[in-house]
Amino acid sequence: MSRSAEVPAGKAATDPRPASSVEAILDLARWAPSGDNSQPWRFEVLAGDHVRVHAFDTRRHCVYDLEGRASQLAVGAMLETMRIAASIHGLATRAALRSDSSPEAPLVDVRFEASPGLGVDPLHAAIRERSVQRKSLSTLPLGAATRAALESAVGPGYSVVWFEGWRARLRLAWLAVRSAKIRLTIPEAYAVHREIIDWDARFSDDKVPDQALGADPLTLRSMKWALASWERVQLMNRWFGGTLGPRLQLDFIPGLRCAAHFAIVAERIPGDVGDHLAAGAAVQRFWLTATLQKLQLQPQYTPLVFAGYARVRLPFTSIEGARRRAAAIAGMLDRLFGAQAAPRVVFLGRLGSGPPARARSMRLPLEGLMWAAARPTGSGLASTVGCGTSAERPGGAVPDRRD
Repeated sequence: MSRSAEVPAGKAATDPRPASSVEAILDLARWAPSGDNSQPWRFEVLAGDHVRVHAFDTRRHCVYDLEGRASQLAVGAMLETMRIAASIHGLATRAALRSDSSPEAPLVDVRFEASPGLGVDPLHAAIRERSVQRKSLSTLPLGAATRAALESAVGPGYSVVWFEGWRARLRLAWLAVRSAKIRLTIPEAYAVHREIIDWDARFSDDKVPDQALGADPLTLRSMKWALASWERVQLMNRWFGGTLGPRLQLDFIPGLRCAAHFAIVAERIPGDVGDHLAAGAAVQRFWLTATLQKLQLQPQYTPLVFAGYARVRLPFTSIEGARRRAAAIAGMLDRLFGAQAAPRVVFLGRLGSGPPARARSMRLPLEGLMWAAARPTGSGLASTVGCGTSAERPGGAVPDRRD
């Protein structure tokens, strides 16, 4: 579930001043990461101490949202951001998933309670600054104190597995390259990429600006041309080495040029919506902690998605070769983590020191995320927004999905 690490001064200055503590909390919570900047949540303020979150997933039209997990991960990150933001106002939060809500449209009741002894969570300082950096980073190894802080951030029930050193980074870079082959060659991914890129843009409120993709200007121009139609994508891939350049530039080189790759692993395989919300909270604490440590981060979530399809034998694409590649990716993950642990990996990424990205996804204004304003009139909320959740994309050289 971003760029110029800090919100541009001109952008922040135009935001209306929140009128209450709850509005101020929601105004920070909306900066949580989500795949393709889909922001799969809407807020309904029921009382001064009660907010209902109307979440949704995009599994019906987004190949990256296997069983809604990516969207649920994003919603969990948002709820954790809400908890952190509430601490600024001396408020504790109690979030309860409503048992009568659908897995595709979970409802979460969040109540705020005064807690005089509650300290301000230091992670609040990183909420707006947190972003995605898709370009090369420093290969300087992480210090022991930095690793310890990140490992502690995920909390009970999760652990962090590190891949450091050039041999380990090479293995993860190759995993990303193999995954990219799928996302660059299936029509189901093309349908997503065609909709979520904001061309000729440095910032975007509800999409991913092309300047944040990590590609050079020439590659961006070829991507824009190719994504005009699936036939053009096929032409590029067949006759002009369409996948080789993007995979080298967006996956292989950045995969080598970083301090480390990491995996966040749950103690048990996440099962229901609540498990994926909890995983999202762990991911957000890790990411915010990395930001406070002056590290840049890029998610690498799609190998988990394609491996997940392979494990449940779900035909996610009409391309038979891509389904075989997904099975191969599942095998690679089994060899990296062990067959018992691989299904428990909830997040992959890379990180390292480096300058923040100059371009990033912004967020819809708070008023645009309120349930009363966003409530659909017929076809359903999910059909009115983009794909949702975690960070890489195919067909036309789109990288990891979370912003």
